[in-house]
Amino acid sequence: MAGGISLHAVDVARGVPAEGMEVELWMRAPTPHQVAQGRLGANGQLDHASVRGDGVEAGEYEALFHIGVYLRAHGGAQASPFLEVLPFRFQLRDATQHVHLPLKFTAWGCALFRGS
Repeated sequence: MAGGISLHAVDVARGVPAEGMEVELWMRAPTPHQVAQGRLGANGQLDHASVRGDGVEAGEYEALFHIGVYLRAHGGAQASPFLEVLPFRFQLRDATQHVHLPLKFTAWGCALFRGS
């Protein structure tokens, strides 16, 4: 896949994709603006034109994963989460390369990295 930024989240405590989690993608520099916003689908990924490269250019970005709201919606021990909104800032130097951001999380911690 050429270009684009994909957001993906997996609730590892429950062993399921984080369907319904609200996410946002912002360009911070050179010109601040929102690139994408929405809820993750059944596969735990955001279905948005930015995944295919629309509106994506070189610059500084921030992805926001709204973990707290998602966890409260699923109750149990997760009803009072430690994490609320997880920001992840990164640089995109070559807008022709695809950047995949997989988030693995529980109510108490997470791992977020550039995937393939």
